[in-house]
Amino acid sequence: MIHIVLHFIVPVLVAVALFRDRWRNAAFILIATMIVDADHLLANPIYDPTRCSIGFHPLHTLPAIAVYLVLFVLPLIIRRNKDGEFLHSAERVVHLIGLGLLIHMALDWIDCVA
Repeated sequence: MIHIVLHFIVPVLVAVALFRDRWRNAAFILIATMIVDADHLLANPIYDPTRCSIGFHPLHTLPAIAVYLVLFVLPLIIRRNKDGEFLHSAERVVHLIGLGLLIHMALDWIDCVA
């Protein structure tokens, strides 16, 4: 149960710490990335507390995690090539989605090693 609670608490803490001026919007986007757990519906049983999600579910594989990393980093690279402004809204959303997915994968990975 603590695992599920962490999927809500950690994104809010990250949003407050890193995105103070828009922490509510950031927290909403970070938490919304929990939709990635829809791939659990493909498993039988759907929920197994002893199963490691990383590498088992399609959206929890290393190739998927690499895509999430690109979503996180690409807006930062685009920003460096521009005039130094902070991310525009679309870039910010892509960045937050990538961050939320990486946070999600990190929290799931903790269950695999614990």
